[in-house]
Amino acid sequence: MDLYPFARPLLRCLDPETAHRLTIGALKLGLVPGKHEPDDPILAVDAFGLSFPNPVGLAAGFDKNAEVPDAMLALGFGFVEAGTVTPRPQPGNPRKRLFRLEEDEAIVNRLGFNNEGLSAFAARLTQRKRTGRGGIVGANVGKNRDTVDAAADYAAGVTALSPLADYLVVNLSSPNTPGLRALQARDEMERLLLRVLEARGRFAPQQGRLPPLLAKVGPDLGDGELRDIAEVATKLRLDGLIIGNTTIERPATLRSPYRGESGGLSGRPLMERSTACLAAMYRFTGGRMPLIGCGGVASGADAYAKIKAGASLVQLYTALVFQGPALVARIKREIAARLRADGFRSVGEAVGADNELAP
Repeated sequence: MDLYPFARPLLRCLDPETAHRLTIGALKLGLVPGKHEPDDPILAVDAFGLSFPNPVGLAAGFDKNAEVPDAMLALGFGFVEAGTVTPRPQPGNPRKRLFRLEEDEAIVNRLGFNNEGLSAFAARLTQRKRTGRGGIVGANVGKNRDTVDAAADYAAGVTALSPLADYLVVNLSSPNTPGLRALQARDEMERLLLRVLEARGRFAPQQGRLPPLLAKVGPDLGDGELRDIAEVATKLRLDGLIIGNTTIERPATLRSPYRGESGGLSGRPLMERSTACLAAMYRFTGGRMPLIGCGGVASGADAYAKIKAGASLVQLYTALVFQGPALVARIKREIAARLRADGFRSVGEAVGADNELAP
């Protein structure tokens, strides 16, 4: 039985951040149902050397401290991305810093990478590895707010987590850490990623397998910037890209009284913009690099649109706040139905189907 409809009125009455902590606590105690139907074989995806049971993943931001990855996998996600984690613990920005835009099914946050730090994060993943838990869990790494040498922080995260995570993500695009988005500029990105790749490479002899390394970039980029990122990612042979993060833009269609709050906007209003960026990146990479589509996914139709625009996998988070955990199974059923209706035998066959690559 899905308990969320009964809990929703209570959670909506609480401050969003308090409601989130209560949700994490309930998941840790096993109070949120975790049995899901077996995944339809048509949903299986192979990307950057990993086999995913389905293409629907949990985006970073929900489980910042790697407290409940297995509880979220049990809800039916094909993969879970924990983080963003920084080397040192940090409290983030002053509260109130999280706002529900109920009328728009959106959220504005200016949390500022609040997390318990790399040591606590790594300890939880170490314990998970010891118990032999299955399922794909990625780690999203960032920099501390006051760090001058950003690459050093990212390298530290990758060094600590390479033996523990199934894949790694370098978060270059949160609008809530000063100067972070500047790291998406071509030269800065290339210098940073070279150091991160070097840090990851040190673990090859010990573990025999390098975890895939992806970069997460934002939706507030023009074609020239997207092309630069595509060229750097291709040159350095990154394993993939996540498109995108939250946006600092505010669509004119927003109705909530919180629409003017500063921070990153996520949720339904981001769908069109983030999918356009995804489609452009698919073209600029020539369809040769796996992409994860993130931003605005609230239905199977949304997820399928991102797949046909060029995403091998999709991620969501904000829609869970408004629709609850049953959304995951519903999206998977809808993707499977649409694949069959269009004559596709797999997710992979549909990737980029609506996108025309240049010769």
